Amino acid sequence: MAGHSPPPFFKRGPAPLAKLVFFVTVSLAMLVSDLNMRYLDGFRQGLSVLAYPLQMAAASPADFVRNASDYFASLVRLQIENKDLKARQLKGAERLLRLDQLEQENRHLRALLEAREKQSVKSVVAEIMYTAKDPFSRKVILDKGAQAGIEAGQAVVDDIGVIGQITRVFPMQSELTLLTDKDQAIPVMIVRSGMRAVLFGSGNGLMELRYLAANADVQAGDRVVTSGLDGVFLAGLPVATVARVERDQAQAFARIPCLPAAGVERFSHVLVLGHQETLMSRPVEPEPVAGKPAKGRKARAAKE
Repeated sequence: MAGHSPPPFFKRGPAPLAKLVFFVTVSLAMLVSDLNMRYLDGFRQGLSVLAYPLQMAAASPADFVRNASDYFASLVRLQIENKDLKARQLKGAERLLRLDQLEQENRHLRALLEAREKQSVKSVVAEIMYTAKDPFSRKVILDKGAQAGIEAGQAVVDDIGVIGQITRVFPMQSELTLLTDKDQAIPVMIVRSGMRAVLFGSGNGLMELRYLAANADVQAGDRVVTSGLDGVFLAGLPVATVARVERDQAQAFARIPCLPAAGVERFSHVLVLGHQETLMSRPVEPEPVAGKPAKGRKARAAKE
């Protein structure tokens, strides 16, 4: 039909070959102009700015995977390093504790040697091996026995004062009963007042002055030393300090708990003192004068 034309969307444009030639020509012109005149630098930079978000969005999954992998790898590595550092720290702490213990033992042994030189009797340095099996007693076992000259009844001290007394002796070991044992007693003297008394172990790490009158001259803080009257402990050795004095007028005696002066349950090395020289015997009573009759016991002894 005359005057009939197809709809616009059915119109055909230039031929494909013409399009190809056109775009190739434009591209070559742009390449030549950019190569010689650098006309497209600004355009290229603008495109790079516009394309940057798209590039980041495209690269973000790969970056996320890589970062996650690095994170977990570093986490595992840090855990291994942390475990290794903890092991080293434990070894270092154990070594420091051992060195500290050796240093304390060294100081204690030096103090024992100094105390040994001050004693007027022979002495033997011994080490505490273990405690006795009875949980209700305050007894320990020493590594020196009869072969080292240890005898039952000998006093045991440290660099501060009295610790206890040897109660049993074996060939290679000996038993030390501490002053805090409930069956242990020692004659003592209060330094401030000169009052003599007997100090008993209480079995709970403390000691107690017993059989002192309620009005006895004793105060908290008084130092208690050995009196030497038993012939076992040298006189003047520190034993305890009065913790407090409990006076009850209804009771005949005061209750006086004391704290040990020496390291009764602390140190591992002790000093075993030898026996004192034999005490002087009782002086012989003079014979009755001739011509005077003896009286009392002397008369009865003379008749016998």
